[in-house]
Amino acid sequence: MCLVPDHEIEKMMHDGLLVITNYSANGLTPNGYDLRVAEVRLEGGESITSGTAIIPPGKLFFVSTMERVELPNDLAAQLWTRTSWLRKGLLMGLGKIDAGFHGTLTFSGFNASSEPVELPLGSRMVQMVLERMHSPVERTYEKRSGHYQGQQGITLKPADKK
Repeated sequence: MCLVPDHEIEKMMHDGLLVITNYSANGLTPNGYDLRVAEVRLEGGESITSGTAIIPPGKLFFVSTMERVELPNDLAAQLWTRTSWLRKGLLMGLGKIDAGFHGTLTFSGFNASSEPVELPLGSRMVQMVLERMHSPVERTYEKRSGHYQGQQGITLKPADKK
């Protein structure tokens, strides 16, 4: 696998091979794209969809992205918390986006600091680092499990399969 640089991300989007809806040029990094916060939900609470969420110390929360991502069958992605949020004490539960995934993304987070943290909606929070695979996958995410394929907004449980 190799990382996909900024100019290749733009070309792939132009050619329709990679889709990032609600794309913002400010989110493009030298080796990835910064995903923005669309929705925040504190554990056991209501969703916040505008303004600023206040994350209390020691509190679990969930985030959904503004962007909807559609990866082709030869591209996966790593997810990394932007260091500006780590410096404030927010730890995020992140992983990989599988080849063939389509949808918004849901992350869990935890405020490990002793102070509340303000999280404005629309903030860049997580960097998506794209990885080109040396060959296309045999069966995409949708065909392997697809539990969260097509998700929109904060999704805590897999959709029921028909």
